[in-house]
Amino acid sequence: MIPFLKVLPLLFCGVLFAQEEKVQSVYFEFDKFSLDENQSNAVVDFIKTTDSTRIESVQIFGYTDDVGKDAYNFKLSTNRANTIKEKLTLSGIKNKIIVTIEGKGRVLIDDDILENLPEKRSKNRRVDVVLNLKELPKIEIPGYFTTIKRKHIVGDHIYLENLLFERGSSKLTYEAKTQLDKISRALLKYKTMEFEIQGHICCTPPYQKEAIDMETRKRNLSTNRAESVYKYLTIKRVLKTRMTFKGYGNTVPLHKGSEYDRRVELVITKI
Repeated sequence: MIPFLKVLPLLFCGVLFAQEEKVQSVYFEFDKFSLDENQSNAVVDFIKTTDSTRIESVQIFGYTDDVGKDAYNFKLSTNRANTIKEKLTLSGIKNKIIVTIEGKGRVLIDDDILENLPEKRSKNRRVDVVLNLKELPKIEIPGYFTTIKRKHIVGDHIYLENLLFERGSSKLTYEAKTQLDKISRALLKYKTMEFEIQGHICCTPPYQKEAIDMETRKRNLSTNRAESVYKYLTIKRVLKTRMTFKGYGNTVPLHKGSEYDRRVELVITKI
């Protein structure tokens, strides 16, 4: 298969102060970590055509398909990431802005996925070059709130700034639990309010709407994030009858940076 290259820009539409992220994927042939000239030029142009005043850092993540042993695939993915790093530095990209060069090893495919398996594997033989851009000005979205108020309408989103997750994880952080403690007290105060807990993810390609949870090794990350919040709120005595939870994958990005899409929101369904 001929290697190809694809740009996946995440464009900013704005909520609060945000960091924009742009991702370009470079695809490799089976068992290879070399680049042809077209790929080399394209990955350099990706960075050089971006506003240099906004580039805060560059991250490089290498991957392989699921064929072969873990140790070999980890080495191969690391070699792929280093190939990209070397090309960037030789082209004048400053070493100090490249903050991550990491081989992630193989990307697993669900056992029940048989359709277009060779194509899916080819898209996992890649390196993702991630540009982290500096903040854009504050722009607010109507219907999004950071706290629960007495007067809401059905459809309002409660976006909790600290209810964020690590990459590939559905575990609640200390900051997330602290914010959920506050939100649970408000929910116990407004006893008639019902809501859906919506889980979200970032950083997957358009053809893959859901991501793999590192703990379960299954493609159910956004659902697991929503369920983590659901379970925590039940511990805090919020009635199960007031809540539902659902994973939305990568279909509802906030466009304010990948860290803000690894999130859970509460959406009011009944007042």
